[in-house]
Amino acid sequence: MIIDATDLILGRLASFVAKKSLLGETIDIINCENAVVTGNKVLTFDEYKNKIKRGIPAHGPFFPRMPDMLVRRTIRGMLPYKRERGKEAFKRIKCYISVPEQLKGKKSETIAEANISGVPSLNYVTIREVCKKLGAKWQE
Repeated sequence: MIIDATDLILGRLASFVAKKSLLGETIDIINCENAVVTGNKVLTFDEYKNKIKRGIPAHGPFFPRMPDMLVRRTIRGMLPYKRERGKEAFKRIKCYISVPEQLKGKKSETIAEANISGVPSLNYVTIREVCKKLGAKWQE
């Protein structure tokens, strides 16, 4: 299954993908940088900055700054990743920035329940903006 994360709410996307992966499906998520987090921009940036600064730099916990890894980490939080079943499910999930060469031309799906258009408030920030604030460096 290939899911296009453009304009999808990150938490709802993550819970959907986690459930499907636990059932044994292989899932590829494209355009991870276009997923959104709802809420106040300033508070969202502060929350992610606190996650980055938590712990000791040499020993962790380590928090990703790249959009694909940040989405994957969010999905991991919804899996029992310390158990064998969760580890296997987590291996079946692949996240990509934009669309990679091997997936171009293939049909991608979207999740209607996770679309940002269903949210009454218009306060949201994209994962691209969050990662830029955290210091991610990638070529678009």
